[in-house]
Amino acid sequence: MLIYDDIYSWEGWGGKLRLASGKCRLRIFDLKKGTKKGLTHLRPMIVIVSDVDGSPMSVRSCSGHIATSIAREFNIKPQQMLFIEYYPQTVYGQQREHTISEKYDLVEFNWHQDKAIEPKWRTLKPPLLDMVQELVEAK
Repeated sequence: MLIYDDIYSWEGWGGKLRLASGKCRLRIFDLKKGTKKGLTHLRPMIVIVSDVDGSPMSVRSCSGHIATSIAREFNIKPQQMLFIEYYPQTVYGQQREHTISEKYDLVEFNWHQDKAIEPKWRTLKPPLLDMVQELVEAK
């Protein structure tokens, strides 16, 4: 079940300078809500972030900071969260002849003192990709 879908702003560092602050589209799905009885998910919280126009920082460059902020603000246990970066299809070129397909990347972190560090990206593949796309399309 979708529990959050909005533009999310994260605080940066450096006090008033707000270094590395930004915003993204954030969608949070809680698989514990609305599922059939008897089905247990090891990581029931699906967090999907994507870049938005006008943000000075990308989700890729601040993924650890964003994951840390989301876990804290939404009271999500890191070991129960799948953190996914979504990149929509991009078309470019003079006649828009080139296409980069949409992409979902799973980001795994080492958690140290409630902070997400050392991100590792890997392309989401079926069957997990199919489940995530189904969640996104069903909302």
